[in-house]
Amino acid sequence: MLDIKLIREKPEFVKAALKKKGVDFDVDALVVFDEKRRKKIQQVDEARAEHNALSAGIAGAVGKEKERKIAASKNLKTALADAEFELKALDEEFLDIMYGIPNLPAEDVPQGKDESENKPIRTWGELPSFSFVPKDHMALGEALDIIDVERAAKVTGSRFNYLKAEAALLEFALVQFVMQALTNAETVRHIADGVERGYQQKPFIPVLPPVMIRPEMFRRMARLTSADKDERYYLQQDDMYLIGSAEHTLGSMHADEIISEEHFPLRYVGFSTSFRREAGSYGKDARGILRVHQFDKIELESFSLPEYSLKEHYFFIAVQEYIMQLLMLPYRVVLICTGDMGRPNARQVDIEAWMPGQNMYRETHTADYMTDYQARRLNTKVKRSNGAVEVVHTNDATAVAIGRTLIAILENYQQEDGSVRIPDAVKPFMGGITEIRRI
Repeated sequence: MLDIKLIREKPEFVKAALKKKGVDFDVDALVVFDEKRRKKIQQVDEARAEHNALSAGIAGAVGKEKERKIAASKNLKTALADAEFELKALDEEFLDIMYGIPNLPAEDVPQGKDESENKPIRTWGELPSFSFVPKDHMALGEALDIIDVERAAKVTGSRFNYLKAEAALLEFALVQFVMQALTNAETVRHIADGVERGYQQKPFIPVLPPVMIRPEMFRRMARLTSADKDERYYLQQDDMYLIGSAEHTLGSMHADEIISEEHFPLRYVGFSTSFRREAGSYGKDARGILRVHQFDKIELESFSLPEYSLKEHYFFIAVQEYIMQLLMLPYRVVLICTGDMGRPNARQVDIEAWMPGQNMYRETHTADYMTDYQARRLNTKVKRSNGAVEVVHTNDATAVAIGRTLIAILENYQQEDGSVRIPDAVKPFMGGITEIRRI
């Protein structure tokens, strides 16, 4: 949610930013409505103060004076109740309006209508060359008997899969590799120094978060709107949603809290299963495990002081690149345009891994810079050392999307005989397995 003070004081700036994001919104009407609401707040406050003063004077009054004050108090109480009722309705309408406004894009975000106007900003790694025609991950996975979509379709339906044998072991090797790296102070210091020498070097706290979330918390996270609710799995009997990312329950865990300044930054690395209906993707990436309804993911979430939040965004991207480089997977970094980025995002950067079997880059990571947009909705604040209280800033990012990273590993590390080498970075967690091959 945007700061209403910003909208009041800089309406033309907000109009221009929303136009850049392709959003048609009547800022002037909101300013007028906000003035009406503020006048009602003033009316309620004055009536409440008058009622309190009148009630305090009743105890010392006698006779008809006391009767007069009691009658006046009753009348004022009725008027106050009416005004409070009107204010409650205005507040609810105001919140609905504010919830409907997306975050404003950062200055360097390119304006564009869709993913075709995203901006690649750098690449890393040499694209592998093969002496044979490289296979895609499903040809490899089925031949090695480590990915089974046919039996999953029989049991659960399309866009599900069984990961078996070495593929299952590789998932947990990736989890151990990332968790060990990001909870290690020396590793985090190394990555942070790459962003800026001496930048905040606090390691991540590992978390296994809930995979269900209440609708109200989902809305406060700005991840449940009329535009994206069809993407979510809703459990009607429990009035709960299945999360689409660990971000959803990591980001909301400090709702309605005021946290002392010395605890920042708060960095979490969470592992969870994620659920997405993939509404509207019929026929798109239907083969394989790239676009599925259920997948596992390691997600990063941080709460930071406003003055460090953009640098924290860069730090998260550096974490992602560190992981990809240790896995020796070629990739490119892409700055997402206004028409393709999420509504709560001020800035979004994707990392796309090279997939030789598809002869193209495909998205494996996202890093979202939220400014104070989510935290304002969640009422998550920091108490400064000088006693001041203000809204914190949030960032989230993918550390490893397991399925897509498995695809990248299978396709980049395949060999002519159909076997697949294990990346050196995860070999220590594979129990001595260095290759995947059909027995």
